Amino acid sequence: MPEFDDKLRTPDQIAALLTAQQSCCPGSVDNTPLPSVEGVMSVVRDIRSLLFPGVPASGTVNALPGINGVRLQLLPIQARLKQQIARALEHARLAHVRIHRVALPVSEESSNYAGISSSMTNAFLSRLPEIRQTLASDVEAAFNGDPAAKTREEIVLCYPGIEAITIYRLAHELLNLGVPYLPRIMTEWAHRETGIDIHPGAKIGPSFFIDHGTGVVIGETAELGSSVTIYQGVTLGAWSFPRDEDGGLIRGAKRHPTLEDRVTVYSNATILGGTTVIGSGSQIGSNVSLNRSVPPNTIVTIERPSLKFREAA
Repeated sequence: MPEFDDKLRTPDQIAALLTAQQSCCPGSVDNTPLPSVEGVMSVVRDIRSLLFPGVPASGTVNALPGINGVRLQLLPIQARLKQQIARALEHARLAHVRIHRVALPVSEESSNYAGISSSMTNAFLSRLPEIRQTLASDVEAAFNGDPAAKTREEIVLCYPGIEAITIYRLAHELLNLGVPYLPRIMTEWAHRETGIDIHPGAKIGPSFFIDHGTGVVIGETAELGSSVTIYQGVTLGAWSFPRDEDGGLIRGAKRHPTLEDRVTVYSNATILGGTTVIGSGSQIGSNVSLNRSVPPNTIVTIERPSLKFREAA
């Protein structure tokens, strides 16, 4: 028989203790609900069906042809996204007050979460045509770069790299607009689903191709030009984390590498550091580890290990 702690509590006692501990634990502040992960990703799935016609939506919108059909799809997306952004804005502001122990003035603008979220939502949705064009270039790069791909539709439906890139590009636009929480919700969901970890703060040009993809990590301040290709297991990471005089992390400093146009990075390579620049047209071989810059049109490889063969005992 298992042994039980003798401090068994009634439901009322448990509720009282959990309530008393709320102030020291992350989560809802002053009963302000956090954004819903499922709600956010439901919106993302519906946006994906707009960007790639024929891809099934979440089931909350009906795909219809023509301008009126797209408009009917956009309206519920707009309403649901606005709600999630409003939750994020309100919670982020209250969390800032709690963490920094400051009393922010409650102006009409700062408390009008519905109005601000509406403006952010409309600005984000207005960018969808440009995002779609960029994603079309990503799909084309995958089709041209992978001889196993039979059609572009196969790439959209099946390739984890395109799914991760699609979610990244949507999240990056939201981050640029100043939307809290939602960008990381989206890219971390994609990380769990695809094994590809792209921070929404990274700057990535068009015609981006991730082949296979499992284990790819692209850090917050990484910058990638156009027509960059990377393979599974590649890390674009930080060499070190700068700290202030008190030992706290300095956030936002450039700490991840820059890859210029037409760079290819092969499997399991690691490139570190905010001052590291891989020049245009360069190729970084498998298993290479770099923390210094490389001139344009350079091929970097490691010496091939020698193989030894012997008869099995």
